[in-house]
Parts: sequence; structure tokens; C-alpha cells
Amino acid sequence: MSWKVYSRTNFSLWSRVISQNRLAWALLIAGTILYAISCQSDPADQISFNRDIRPILNEKCMRCHGGVRAMGGFSLLFEDTALGDTESGRPAIIPGNHKNSELYRRLISDDPEHRMPLDAAPLSDSEIDRIARWIDEGANWEKHWAYLPLDALIIPPSPAHQDWALNDIDRFTSDAMAENGLSPNPEAPRVDLMRRLYFDLTGLPPTPREAEAFLADQRPDAYEKLVDQLLASPHFGERWATMWLDLARYADTKGYEKDSNRNIWKYRDWVIRAFNEDMPFDQFTIEQLAGDLLENPDQDQLIATAFHRNSIANDEGGTDDETFRVASVIERVGTTYEVWQSTTMACVQCHSHPYDPFLHEEFYTSMAFFNNSEDRDIYSEQPKLYTYSPENAEKVKEIITWIKTRLKPEHQPLTSGFLHDQKDELLTGLGYRTVEAEEYTKSSPLIELIRPDQEMLWQIQDSSWIYFREVDLTDVERIGFRTASMLDFAGTISIHLGALDGPKIGEVKVTKSGEWPGWQGNRPTDAEDYAEFITPITPTEGKHRIYYKFGLGDTYIQHLFYLDKITYYERDPALQQYPADLRQKLDELAAVPAETTPIIRDLPPDRSRTTRVYERGNWLTPGDTVRSGIPHLFTEGMKDPPRDRLAFARWLVSPQAPLTSRVIVNRIWEQIFGRGLVASMEEFGSQGEKPSHPELLDWLAVRLLVDHGWSLKSLIRELVLSATYRQSSQTSAEKLEQDPDNIWLARGGRTRLSAEQIRDQILALSGLLDPKIGGPSIVLPELGISPREIPHWVLTQEEDRYRRTLYTFWKRTDPFPDMITFDSPDRALCSSQRIRTNTPLQALNLLNDEIYFAAAGTFARRLFREFETPPQQISQAYRQLLFKAPDASKLKLLEELYERSFTHYQENPDERDALVPESTYNETEKTKLAALCIVANALFNLDELIVKS
Repeated sequence: MSWKVYSRTNFSLWSRVISQNRLAWALLIAGTILYAISCQSDPADQISFNRDIRPILNEKCMRCHGGVRAMGGFSLLFEDTALGDTESGRPAIIPGNHKNSELYRRLISDDPEHRMPLDAAPLSDSEIDRIARWIDEGANWEKHWAYLPLDALIIPPSPAHQDWALNDIDRFTSDAMAENGLSPNPEAPRVDLMRRLYFDLTGLPPTPREAEAFLADQRPDAYEKLVDQLLASPHFGERWATMWLDLARYADTKGYEKDSNRNIWKYRDWVIRAFNEDMPFDQFTIEQLAGDLLENPDQDQLIATAFHRNSIANDEGGTDDETFRVASVIERVGTTYEVWQSTTMACVQCHSHPYDPFLHEEFYTSMAFFNNSEDRDIYSEQPKLYTYSPENAEKVKEIITWIKTRLKPEHQPLTSGFLHDQKDELLTGLGYRTVEAEEYTKSSPLIELIRPDQEMLWQIQDSSWIYFREVDLTDVERIGFRTASMLDFAGTISIHLGALDGPKIGEVKVTKSGEWPGWQGNRPTDAEDYAEFITPITPTEGKHRIYYKFGLGDTYIQHLFYLDKITYYERDPALQQYPADLRQKLDELAAVPAETTPIIRDLPPDRSRTTRVYERGNWLTPGDTVRSGIPHLFTEGMKDPPRDRLAFARWLVSPQAPLTSRVIVNRIWEQIFGRGLVASMEEFGSQGEKPSHPELLDWLAVRLLVDHGWSLKSLIRELVLSATYRQSSQTSAEKLEQDPDNIWLARGGRTRLSAEQIRDQILALSGLLDPKIGGPSIVLPELGISPREIPHWVLTQEEDRYRRTLYTFWKRTDPFPDMITFDSPDRALCSSQRIRTNTPLQALNLLNDEIYFAAAGTFARRLFREFETPPQQISQAYRQLLFKAPDASKLKLLEELYERSFTHYQENPDERDALVPESTYNETEKTKLAALCIVANALFNLDELIVKS
């Protein structure tokens, strides 16, 4: 994966001005502010719309006078509608004159039919007084803080705790602590800090060797070196990809009731690589939203567009494809704004935003960016990118080279880019046809015939039918069907032009093909079991939609026959000019399997769609036509608003979209500290939480853009090197009472590990973890998924059972139970935050889950081999798990547990033998090992182990 340089003219100019003139700008602004202050009253005495008025309006007024309804022609959503004329022809707010303002009169009216809010409790006297003062002071309107441009001139304050601060982040947090009567904690013990850092950067605990090396390193920069080491770890990408995959609603199935499989793991691996290689976040954004529109996109950039192929799809027979295509596009709009803007645009699908300045039609101007994608709600999930494993890539290259040396000059293919394009070009040029097919039937299994090298054989039933789009029938005189059947007359295949009931241009009867001595997955295995049936067709010129209808034969059984592939025979195919050995090589080339990944690709201009506003969000009631564009809120001063998907993606990561850098900074902060600077991760609008440290948020957002060049690794490095991060999580009753949620960061964060980290840690500490990175998702036996549900997958082999949880097959309707128990989302939709819960089921899961108990057994066996006495084994177990010695009270409790367990298994040898079945141990050894397994299992349940502190 190589980084490409995108157009950053505005960004570069903006950052250069800021960087080179930061001091001059600061002095100029400071002078202006001082002059303004000298001419005005104390700002603290003035009413602020955002601080004092907006919360009242949102809570008490917007239900009737917001984006959903504007009763009386009065809406408080925008300044011009709030200060403009109402249905009465007069404004409700007269700036500078609250007594003549109808809004004020309605608030104080004694008439229940006129007093506002209608049919609700009246405003308090203090609320009415604030509104009156605001009107008298000019009814000054303010943009919500999140929509303001970034303040590039923020200077970190002098730290209240001078000797404690290590970097500029600490200046902000120290100042906030002091304002709230708090003092920072001392630095955490090295062992705790080490463990915290490993989980935050790699999601895994340190190995005993790594822990020993760090704890023995007394150099002043030992911690900083560890930070750099972990940022460079290949496991960094795995840990941070988990955060992004929640946002991307990544899963291995399509969702809805059928929840069929989706082969999209290459997108997951792309995300891992992007984080590992520190792809700049602007490029990371552009490639996912519009990688296909870049000039000469490479395979990685096309795979990146699978971000929006993760949306759920319903390809069940009988569903309306356009309904679910539109539903996917609508979902993509909402997801895009939530991921990059933390803005709830989904509700604007049906009406204007109730609280924030987004109009109903602006949802559809944004939808127009995504409405021309080629994908539809069909089983085949075209368009797809075809790639090859290293072994198959070499095979394809060898065959193409062999064939090209034997071709006549007029049949030499043009040079193509991707390997699959070269293969496809060669096959098509010699008479192999490229088609796309999709079955529409109420009850039969699915059939997919996409390309000659992607042959898939499925069972055909009565009344099944498939269609091929844009099949060029010029010069085609016959069509052949390669099938397998045990019936003397299995059925018919009729060929129709243009529609299912269109003109019939050919028909073939399918009869017995073989005895089928061998079977694999309910289908014949030998080539001799298949036969080809060929029918002449009516001469037809040009491209057409072709329908193949399958009819019942003599005997009614569920499966009529098996269809392998369809071949188009031309009058004079170029292929017939070559000897049999070359034709055989072409067959070999066509048979090399490719890996497919669904991607985004736009329709050609002549097939582009028109986007309309859907009344109340219903696509069956389209309204006015709209062109692509962003909400007006963001277009102020913009000369050329984005009009296509690539321009939209570039706008999202420009200085003109200040939310993007604020949002990603907040996401990274939440992952590191356990709580965002804005606690409402998914909502930066006026109904969301206010930032706890607004200046720090903006300072970090500017720093990410300007100083770090969108490098997330640089941002994370700065966070974990701060004294704020390195604080001990120990606290006092007084601090807990003052700041129970640690909003002011006067202690280190203490949060439970994520679902993935809990399982991965236990596998790692027991020695079972397989550290291999990437590859197809693994289908664990404990998922309870039947092989019939995963026809293209093989249940994971024993050695792959212990891969990182990130690689587990994710079925949306039945996700991995461990994940859901520990608060993972089901990923049917975008998820900005995992809400932590504490339930009895979590404790029971850790204590009894098969994989955790097996890991405890493996861990205990290693201790049993390496250390002689139970006290040594128990002490070493604690040391190897937590990298420190247990205190005397803990050691005593563990030894007592061991003794009780030893006695129990001594008295219950059957239970002991079930736990330790190995014949290599004598009875006493088995009893000791069984007791040690129980101690190991208890240790794996320690609060200290499953919490990052």
C-alpha cells in the first residue's frame, strides 16, 4: 500500500499561514480583544445565546417551532426564520424590545390558550428573564459551537501544576482541574502504566519477556521508547481497526432475516494495514468514500470503497430490489455524517432536523452523492473486485504468458492494469463471454453465474429463473448449458428476450448426464457426471437482457438438475483458429478461482439516476428533483461546493469542514481515556453534550490537521506521552465525590477491557494465541453455525481457533456470544460507542466459557511443568498474568482455593479425570494439576486482569 498525494492547496495554504504567523496572529487578536473589552461591559454579565437561550428553546419550544413543525409560521431552527415574519405578518421577536415581542408576551400570558409552551408547564421566571434580556440585548444569534471554524490561534494556558505537566495537553487539563478544585494524581506504577499502554496501543498484554525488559530499563526515555515500539507493532493496526469496524458496521453477512454471507474480509485487512502504515486520515477518508473516482485507482483503493458495501442488504426472493437499494443508499448518508461529523442526519430523511439547522431537502442533496452507485440489492453483490492469492496469481501469470507467446498478432490483448482484467480481456477476446446473472425465485436455492472463472454450481428447482444484463448476442448462433442430472428428463431451459415472458429465442431439454458415483456438498464431483446441452437461437443483433426459465420434467423432485456454466457459441470464434492444447490452457485459465470483494462503482453517465426528495422519507412518494450538494450550513463563503462524491470526500477533510477533525480527535481520546471530551460520541449537535475541555478539543483538532498532517499515530503518541494519561487510577472518596465520572481527568482512567481484548488476553497469557495477521474470517465451532449456512466457508481448523477475535466470522443475526455479552454492537448499523455494562452474565461467561476454561488448563499445565511446588506455581501464575508479585493476603486466598480444590478432586476422581484426561500423569499429579486448573481459572477472572487501570 503506497500513499498518494491528493490536492491539498487550501489545506497547505491554511496550515502554512497558521504555522508561520501564529505569533503575529495571536498578538493581533489579543490586541483586538483587549480593545473590545475596554469598550464593552463585562461579557460575563451578557446573555449568551448558546449558553443561556438555546438550551431553553431546545427543551421547551422546538417540539412545535423547530424543524419538524413550525406552528404559526414560527420556527426557531434558523436565525432568519426566528426573526422573520410569522403567519400573522409580524415577527415574534423584535430585537431590542422584549415587551413588544410576541414571543415574550406568549411566555407571560395568563390565558392558557395563548401561553407558551402550549399544554405544557410554563417557563420559570429565570428562564423568561433570560429570554427578555437576550431580546433587549439585540437577540444576537450564535452558531452552535461544533459548527464554528476551528480556532487555530489557541495557546495552551500556563499549567496550574507547573512541575507535573509534561506536554501541552497537560496545560489544558491542569488548568481545568484547578478550576474545579482538583489536583492531579502521581504517575502510575511502571507495571500498571506498561500494561495500560500495551492494551491501548496493541490490544494485547506484554509477553513475560517484553515486561521484564521494560521493567528492567531504567533509562529516562524508556517509556517513550516503549511507546514508539508499540506504535510500530503490527498488532497496532488490529487494535485500532476494531474501533473503525464498529463505525463501518463491518460483518461477514448481509443482515436481515436471511443474513446470507458476504465475502468482504479484504476490507477489514485494508483497515488494519491503513492503521499500521499510518495512512493520513484525509487519505483514509477519501479512499473509503471515493477511492473508485481517483485517477487510475489501484486495487487497495477500490477495496477501501467496501466501507459502504457493509450496509445491510436483503436479497431474499420476493423482495423489491429498488426498495432495499434505496434503503442502503439512505443508510449510507446517515452513516457518513455520523462517522465523520457526529451528526444525526438520519432523522432528516423524513423532516428537517428538530434542533439543528439541516433542512429536509438537504438530506437528499447529500444522498445524490451516493445514489449513482452501480450496486443493487441482489445476491451476486456486483460490482466486485477480483483478486488472487499469491499462488493463484502466479498460476494466472504463467498461463497468460504461455498463451500470449502462441497468439496471432491480431489476437494479442491490449495491456490492462489488474491481473484479473488481463485474464478477462484475453478470455473475452477469444470468445469467452463475460456475463452477470441473478436468480429471482420464491423458494429455490440461489444461483450465481458471474464469470467463466467464477463458476458456481447450485441446485435448480422448478420455476427458477435467472437473467443476464446486456448480453451481446451479435454473431452468437448457439447457447450451451453444462448440467448434471440423474433423471431421464430433468426439465427444460427456455431462453427469453427482454423479459421473463418475452419472445422465446431458444429452448433445450435437460436429460440424464451420468451415474454420479461421487458427491461433494450435495453435488457431483467428476467431470464425467456432467453433460452439455446446446440449442440454436434466433439470430439476434446487439446487447439484450436475457432470461433463462427452468421448467419441471417428468418427475417432481426438489432438485431438477445442477447447472455449472453457460457458453455462448459464435459463428466464427477466434478460438477455433487455434489447436486443442491452447484451448485447453484457456480452460485452465478460466478455472483459476479469484477472491471477490464487493466495491463501490458509479453507473456510466448514460445510466445515471435522478435524485428526488422523498416526502416524509417514503421513496414511493418522490418530490422535487435535487442535485448533489452539502447542507447550506457548511457552504458559507464557499466558491465551489462539492458536486460529486470525490469532491464531497475531499471537502470532509478540508479546513472548511471543522467537525471532521474534532470528531476523530474525540474518537481517539475516548479510546485512550475511556470518555470523550464530548461524551455524546454520535452527537455533536445542540442536543449533544458540551465539550468538557473545548479549547483542548480545538487545539488537538488543529494540531492533527496542521502539525501532524492527519497522522493518527502522531496524535496517539502525544496523548499517551502526556502526564494526564500517565496518572495513577487510584483515587480517594473525596475525589470520587467531586468528580465521579473523571470528567476533569484528575486520575488515570480505569475501564474494563473490550470484548476482543478480554478474549485475546486470555489466549495470549495462556500461550494459545495465534498471532497471524489477516486472511479470511474464521468460523469457530462455538459459533454454532452449520456448514449448510456457510457453503463457501470451511469450519476453522484446530490451529486457527486461537486467532485474535477480530478475525472471527461475524454473523449479524447471531454474533459471537462473547462479543455481545461484553457490549459489542451487532454491527447492523454504525456504532459510535460501546456502552459499558456490568451484568452477572459477564462473570458467568468468564468463569464457565469453554475457551476460557481451556486456556486456564493450558496455562496451568505450563506452570505445572515449569515449577515444582504449589506455592511456586500459584505465585508464578500471578506474576505471569499481572507482572508483579501477589501480596500475602491474595497469596493466602489462592493457596486456600488450591487446597479446597485438591481435596475435592481427591474425593471425586471421575471429575478429576474429566478435567485432566492425560495418561502421562499419575493420580496424585492429576489431582494437583486439576486443582491448579481451578486456581488458573480464578486468576483469569480477577478484576485486575479484565480492567485497564
